[in-house]
Amino acid sequence: MFNYPFMQNAYVVGTLIAIVSGFIGVFVVARSMSFLAHVLSEIGFAGASFALFMGWSPLLGMLGFTLVSSASIGQLDMGDERRSESTVSAVSSVAIGLGIAFLALSQKNASSATSILFGSIFSISHANIVQVIILTLAVLLVGVVLYRPLRHVAFDHATAVDSLPYVKIVDVVFLVLMATTVAVSAQVVGSLLIFILMTLPASAAMRWGRRVSHMIGLAIIFALVGVWGALALSYWTNVPVSFFIAMIESMIYFASTAAR
Repeated sequence: MFNYPFMQNAYVVGTLIAIVSGFIGVFVVARSMSFLAHVLSEIGFAGASFALFMGWSPLLGMLGFTLVSSASIGQLDMGDERRSESTVSAVSSVAIGLGIAFLALSQKNASSATSILFGSIFSISHANIVQVIILTLAVLLVGVVLYRPLRHVAFDHATAVDSLPYVKIVDVVFLVLMATTVAVSAQVVGSLLIFILMTLPASAAMRWGRRVSHMIGLAIIFALVGVWGALALSYWTNVPVSFFIAMIESMIYFASTAAR
C-alpha cells in the first residue's frame, strides 16, 4: 500500500489535517461553534465551486470564501441566539445555492462536484500538498503561540471578556484559524462532512481529558485513528474515505459517551 506515491501523499496530507482538526476542534466544541463550522463548510463548497468556474484551485476558493465569511458570520447578532441561528441558516442556504450555480456555470462533470462535497485525497495534486502543508503549519504555529488566550476565551469566555483587553482580536484570530482549518480539512472529507473531523474527535476527547492539553492530545489521536484507518480501509475496499472517517469517528464518540 505504501509503495504507491498517491498513498504516501494521502497519508502525509491526512496526518496534517487530522492534527490541525483535532487541535482547533477542541476550541470549536468548547465554544459551541460546531454549527458555525458546518456552515463554513457549506461556504467552502461555494468557494470551491467558484474556483472551478474561474479555473483556480478549489482549495484557494474554499480558503478565500471561508476567510472572508468567518469573521462576519461569527459576529452577526451574537447577542440574540435565535436571530444568530436564523442568520447563519440563511447564509448557509445562500452558500449552497451559489455552489450549485457555480458548478452548473463551470460545466464540470459530476466527479468534480463529488470531489468538492466528499473529498478527493487520493487524487490530490503536488501543488495542493504544498498548500496544505503551509496552511496547516501556519494554523498550528499561530494556535500554539496564542494557546493561553485561546484556551481562556474558549473555556471561560465570561471572565476573558473582563480580563483580556484584546479578547475581540483573539475572537477574530480564532475564526480565521477555524476557517483555514475548514478549507484545508475539506481535502480529506469534503466540504459537507468537515464538521466530522472538527467536532467528533474533540467531543470524544472532552469526555476523557481533565486538562485542555489532554483534550487536545486525545482529539488529535482520535482524528489520526479515523483518518489512518479510513485511508487503509478505502484502499482495500474502494469505498470513499469520507464514509470510513464518519463511521470510525462516530464509533469513537459513541464509545466515549457510553464509557463516560
